[in-house]
Amino acid sequence: MSKKSKFTKEDALLYHSMGRKGKIEVVPTKPCFTQKDLSLAYSPGVAFPCLEIEQNPELVYEYTAKGNLVAVVSNGTAVLGLGNIGALAGKPVMEGKGVLFKRFADVDVFDIEVNSQNPDDVIKACELLEPTFGGINLEDIKAPDCFYIEETLKEKLDIPVFHDDQHGTAIICAAALLNSLEIVNKKIENVKVVINGAGAAGIAIANLIVALGVKKENLILCDTKGIVYKGRTEGMNKYKELFALDTNLRTLEEAMEGADIFLGLSVKGAVTKKMVQSMARNPIIFAMANPDPEITPEEVAEVRGDAIMGTGRSDYPNQVNNVLGFPFIFRGALDVRARKINEEMKIAAVKALAELAKEEVPESVCKAYGLKKIEFGKDYVIPKPFDPRALTRVAPAVAKAAIETGVARVTITDWDAYKAYLESRLSIAKEFTRQIINNAKETPKKIVMPEGEYDKVLVAAHKIVEEGIGTPILLGNEEVIKAKAKKHNLSLEGIEIINPEKSDKLTQYTEYLFNLRQRKGMTYIEAERRLVKIFNYFGAMMLLNGDADCLLTGYSRSYADSVKPLLETIPLKKGYKVPSGAYFMVFKNRVVLCADTTVNIEPDAEALSQIAIQSAETCKKFDIEPKIAMLSFTNFGSVKIPRTMKVAEAMRLVKEKDPTLVVDGDMQADTATYPPIAEEAFPFSAIKGDANVLIFPNLEAGNIAYKLLYRLGNGTAIGPILQGFCYSAHVLQRGSDVDEIVNMAAIAVVDAEYKRVNKDKLCK
Repeated sequence: MSKKSKFTKEDALLYHSMGRKGKIEVVPTKPCFTQKDLSLAYSPGVAFPCLEIEQNPELVYEYTAKGNLVAVVSNGTAVLGLGNIGALAGKPVMEGKGVLFKRFADVDVFDIEVNSQNPDDVIKACELLEPTFGGINLEDIKAPDCFYIEETLKEKLDIPVFHDDQHGTAIICAAALLNSLEIVNKKIENVKVVINGAGAAGIAIANLIVALGVKKENLILCDTKGIVYKGRTEGMNKYKELFALDTNLRTLEEAMEGADIFLGLSVKGAVTKKMVQSMARNPIIFAMANPDPEITPEEVAEVRGDAIMGTGRSDYPNQVNNVLGFPFIFRGALDVRARKINEEMKIAAVKALAELAKEEVPESVCKAYGLKKIEFGKDYVIPKPFDPRALTRVAPAVAKAAIETGVARVTITDWDAYKAYLESRLSIAKEFTRQIINNAKETPKKIVMPEGEYDKVLVAAHKIVEEGIGTPILLGNEEVIKAKAKKHNLSLEGIEIINPEKSDKLTQYTEYLFNLRQRKGMTYIEAERRLVKIFNYFGAMMLLNGDADCLLTGYSRSYADSVKPLLETIPLKKGYKVPSGAYFMVFKNRVVLCADTTVNIEPDAEALSQIAIQSAETCKKFDIEPKIAMLSFTNFGSVKIPRTMKVAEAMRLVKEKDPTLVVDGDMQADTATYPPIAEEAFPFSAIKGDANVLIFPNLEAGNIAYKLLYRLGNGTAIGPILQGFCYSAHVLQRGSDVDEIVNMAAIAVVDAEYKRVNKDKLCK
């Protein structure tokens, strides 16, 4: 069970108001910097695609963003458990829906708030806007209006229309239900089901599970008036009438007796422990009322040890969360230009999610939820919302169903290529750094930060504690640090402060440093002076004496000045004569490690080979299988001069030292990273244009390249990472922001744990 997120009203309001107001913006996808750009983007160049579309309307998908644009449409009559708060007040929710579409499936959204409670007005607005959008997601519209609006639009429009409050909830719930039935060994056609809540979601779930095999006569639908039965007049409509039973039962309590399944879409406390006790053996209980379920898992556990329990909340197992469905359903529908989202597409999504839950869960997903292992079973019947595999499972299943049922305008034949395309749509920078932080949370460490008096370092230390990465040890004047913490309204709980001048370890560290450097010209007095004046020496002594697990410095000083004390004090791993520096460059569709970018000015072949092996080791720490390209300005000996021969020799040494590594060179950068060149000109190469570790021939090339990738290539730079030391010590870029410091702290913690586990093997 994960910890609940804690935030205040002020936190939420600040989140929505800070910086650019709201949560979304429109970003151009084409350059507009020159007169030619302007002419192409607007007048007169825009006339050409307009005329093409006039002749062939299908070309609108080729020349505009329609094919990736969804309207989130609401009139605010049933907003997120807040009720009928109106179109304007519902706008933050619709923007939020847009964020989820973009974050999970790279679908663009315009939110459309219709200021009318007349369902015909909503229908008319959508009809008039059809040329703009590739699909329409209806949201937070009260029942039964939502049924009427969706049915009408599906008949009138030639683009997919989907009411997520109905079908999104139904799809996730049904997937969890199929897996739960498998676990308890019950057949869907034999189970008795009780649904409490006959609104949009309740009716949709009823329809979907009947389509999956539940018998109508075994399904009891309840609302605030009790059981929906034949002959009832109060609170009825044609949608409820479809599930009216010929029964003498009248209350939810009566309905629950002997039930195999309870599906709640109502209110907190609607179900009692007595009702749960009366259910059949191995009951399945999905109490999905938000924010508080009809009955809590704790209450169920008090009376039943055999129940499978699910809720709508993230702090309990088996969260029924719509984000597992709608982004990927629309992604699949848009990619084949579906005319509608039909029942077959919904069922395909159900089955894809159900099957995904049975697959081995990646370590990154487990760590995101603070769990060592997640396995298919009573506490895991539905994938986690942040499982990145949902995109590549659900979208293809939906697209296939659309093609097979004839509602797709585009046919996909290469499904492996489609999966790769899906993965390429999402930026992985945030996911990559989050994975590193989650890894660090597993084994928190003591992180000494020599620049503890600086504001950003102090704020970062506070975030490190909040994230659970470790215990920051700030070096500096205690009164100065406390004053700055008060200024920023930061708690110092979980943070240690050490003033080197007053430390009771000063004598011990002075002797250690003196013994380490006495034959390199350092006197005892000089050792003590450096410890109290240059805190990086003090931090290094903490590492070497076991008083800290990792060191993070460099915020206020040049890289050269910051790294010098580390080079003088911290031992290298076995077999290494040089350390090196590297950056992860994270792009929308790939992660590349660049080395050496910070330390070795002109490495020889032996040093280059060590840099390559160190870089491979760094990749493995972060679950990346390295493919190493030794870069030069030539390809495979086409020019034989000392510079290129050095790179080729380095490649040979890498293979000799570790034959298991995938490595090749000398090669040009485009040969290493662009498959068409590698495939056409160099099919023999071990690197097929898919290198993810780039080893540069000298510091000049490496430093220039990574900065160009960062500034012009829109890459996210994560680093610099120091490689080759026996201890985890890393130097920030001067002036790093708070998030960069936190990310580097996480890297330092992961590095420290790796070195702790492998200390005997790695160090002298």
